[in-house]
Amino acid sequence: METEDVTVREQLFHDRVRETIICVLLFICLYILSHFILTHFKKNAEFVTDDIEDATVNKIALWLCTFTLSVAVCAVLLLPISILSNEVLLTFPHSYYMQWLNGSLIRGLWNLVFLFSNLSLVFLMPFAYFFTESEGFAGSKKGIMARVYETAVMLLLLSLLVLGIVWVASALIHHNTARESLYDLWEYYLPHLYSGISLFGVLLLLLCTPFGLSRMFSVTGSLLVKPRLLENLEETMNCTAFEEASLSRKLKSNTYCWISANTEAINNELLSVQSKRIALELRKKASPWQRNLGYPVAMLLLLALTAVSVLMVCFHVLELLFDESAMPRGMEDPHLGLASFSMFGSLGAAVQVVIILYLMVSSVVGFYSSPLFTGLLPRAQDTTLTQIIGNCVSLLILSSALPVFSRTLGITRFDLLGDFGRYNWLGSFHLVFLYNMLFAGLTSACLINTVTWALQRELIRAFGLHRLPLTVSRSTIPLKLLLANGLSKIH
Repeated sequence: METEDVTVREQLFHDRVRETIICVLLFICLYILSHFILTHFKKNAEFVTDDIEDATVNKIALWLCTFTLSVAVCAVLLLPISILSNEVLLTFPHSYYMQWLNGSLIRGLWNLVFLFSNLSLVFLMPFAYFFTESEGFAGSKKGIMARVYETAVMLLLLSLLVLGIVWVASALIHHNTARESLYDLWEYYLPHLYSGISLFGVLLLLLCTPFGLSRMFSVTGSLLVKPRLLENLEETMNCTAFEEASLSRKLKSNTYCWISANTEAINNELLSVQSKRIALELRKKASPWQRNLGYPVAMLLLLALTAVSVLMVCFHVLELLFDESAMPRGMEDPHLGLASFSMFGSLGAAVQVVIILYLMVSSVVGFYSSPLFTGLLPRAQDTTLTQIIGNCVSLLILSSALPVFSRTLGITRFDLLGDFGRYNWLGSFHLVFLYNMLFAGLTSACLINTVTWALQRELIRAFGLHRLPLTVSRSTIPLKLLLANGLSKIH
């Protein structure tokens, strides 16, 4: 009996060590990736200064930002890893090499991401911001520790303020008396704070994702070579070259004769023509497959992914009306390897993973395209540390809400693990139903508007109507005129 107990304890110990090693290796890989990303965008002048103290403070803040960004990336990968792990165990149920992939590992990963995401949002990122802005208390000795003391005091005051707001909000909502013990603080107020942060992230995804889905077409189009149906590329390049040469001669010969305002206007026009010439050269270098097939295939793929996402949400709306199990909920044991989380098996699970990642990318595109957050858009080698902190916080809020967002919309039937499934608002049928309806409606409206306007704009450019002297809007050129003009050019 004692030998069996020792064997069980040894097995549990080895399992725990193995899970710890796997989680540490995964986090190290994500940390290295995040470090390269932030190094690409950071402003080097802030880290190479004559003031060694400021440089050290900025490096510490950058390390904290790297940690936060790695947690955000891990949060994005939670559902894809969980879904793919289940399918791998279904495919190889008795494989010796897949024994490390189990429910305990996945549950531990979810718990770690929840812990580190809240730690980063509540402590690390505020600390990094206050640390970079601090200078030490007046009259105290300058140095790193003086900044640490000031930052600790600011964090304490901020914590008291936030807890006071949560205490008042809880008392107003539940109409109960104030709770005073430390146990109630840990078991009652902090879960309410986490639930509020998650609700804010899910609402932010609701606003950013439909807008991002519509922006994905234009963003992808700017990265690809667009086809032109009736355009003579050589003629267009020659006209652009002549225009550039004319502007260059005018700018060179009249530098000392023209006033500075006219010189600046000519210079701006010359830059515009040069960028147009570079774009035409890239189109000329592209293969015929890239010019004529790459762009339509990419647009059709984006359209298919968006349509599948909307259809999955609409189907989930019907499920909410007739099936109680469609409601998002939490679970303690994932029970991996028993059944697929998609009715279409492994193919459906792969589609779920692609849709989840696609929605995350779309939400990020929509976030940075919105007028409120355009100033946060990072620029290569020119992003300040304050902007990096703001970007890391925003991405962490979006990514940590992605599992709840995907399960609420019915993109997957994988229930939320650990503390992700303990949010109070997840049990409200009316809130979940209204959320699904709003997402389907907003996405459909944005998609219809974007596709119809983009199609008409491309037809106008393809048939040369954009060269007309009059202003052409979507209401002034009917589709029949487009087709008639195109047919006349062909003949």
